Amino acid sequence: MDSAFFSDLMASIAERGRSVLKLTAWPRDAANRADSLADMCAALLTGRGEASGLALASEILARYRALSDADRPVFFRAIADGFGPDPKHVQDAVARWAASADEDAASGIHYASEPRRQELFRRLNRAPGGTAALVAMRADLFECMREDRSLAVVDRDFHHLLGSWFNRGFLVLRRIDWSSPAAILEKLIRYEAVHEIRDWDDLRRRIDPADRRCYAFFHPALVDEPLIFVEVALTAAPPDAIAPLLAERRAHIAADKARVAAFYSISNCQQGLSSVSFGNFLIKQVVEEIRRDLPRIESFVTLSPMPGFRAWLETTDDPAVEALAAEARRLAQDESWAAHPESAARARKALEPLAAYYLLKARRPDGRVIDSVARFHLGNGARLERINWMGDLSVKGLFESYGVMVNYLYDLAEIERNHEAFANQGAVAASSAVKKLLPSARARASAPALPAPGA
Repeated sequence: MDSAFFSDLMASIAERGRSVLKLTAWPRDAANRADSLADMCAALLTGRGEASGLALASEILARYRALSDADRPVFFRAIADGFGPDPKHVQDAVARWAASADEDAASGIHYASEPRRQELFRRLNRAPGGTAALVAMRADLFECMREDRSLAVVDRDFHHLLGSWFNRGFLVLRRIDWSSPAAILEKLIRYEAVHEIRDWDDLRRRIDPADRRCYAFFHPALVDEPLIFVEVALTAAPPDAIAPLLAERRAHIAADKARVAAFYSISNCQQGLSSVSFGNFLIKQVVEEIRRDLPRIESFVTLSPMPGFRAWLETTDDPAVEALAAEARRLAQDESWAAHPESAARARKALEPLAAYYLLKARRPDGRVIDSVARFHLGNGARLERINWMGDLSVKGLFESYGVMVNYLYDLAEIERNHEAFANQGAVAASSAVKKLLPSARARASAPALPAPGA
């Protein structure tokens, strides 16, 4: 039974269920709509009929989409306050555990303490298009959480369920090329988050040539919606700058002549699936796909941005790099520094050691590596291989990281060891070339003099 047939079947059952469902009128007063919707959710939890339940779930999702931006926080507040665990059930389960302390009693605590919200989301998920609607609903919840962090209790339930529904076992890896459906290709343009795809011609240059690849994960419930995709360049050597990879007129190489597969853009597509991790599986499966198709590929690397570098540098008060950071901040006063060879050469003496320190030594208050891209690749077992000066001279690249980019190397023999060391000790696997860039104690105390603004 394919997913389209199943969706049509559920839609048919839901439609028949409307004949036995008595729906209340949608309040004309917008102020009461969120409360009315919460009442419908309570009714969904008490109902037992399959057809009427599907019809009610469909109606709830339709009415939710009609809520205004002002009404959604009210709805989520009602879900947070009125759909938690039943206190009496929890107390009774704990009492049974205290009396017997057996496995059944322990299991009873688990089920009694489950918030009613989770069962609500399960029943909403049964409606035609329910999974996509709930993913979109969670994206709305993120916006509401900006003003009300207590709504995080609702997000915990979303995260728990979506983590199960989007388990790696349900995901399908598909290669995307110029022959893929236009609806999917259009979404690549829309969702690209690292290096903007300007138009259809730009997209074609990234996925159509023989030395380019693009892969994405899909879920059966969102047939034409990529969840995450990666763009790959097949090259003769690890790339050190993004512009040559994206150039309109670049030299192509035959796929069988390539020795390196370079992952230069990884984009999450569904905001509602944030923190539901499947990017690590994507990288590993793409590596296996490429190894099978192109056995001559010897190295798997990334060409990655450092999106948090400049923000860290402008705010850090780390005494270990205080002098270097002060000089770099002074440099930033002149927005044209990268265009002047002498200024850029002097800047390199400060910014390369700072970049190495930022990736190898700087930490958040919780002890984790600061840079989000670094956390992703290091957590997947990659090694910090090379820091690329002037790797991205786009406006975005200069603004976020002074144009610095990074190569992470996926050494298949070392991935698991690197992952374990990073996960358990926070150890960053890095090449000797990167470690040598770390500023010495003397250099940290007396940074190189950078030119004055405008020099």
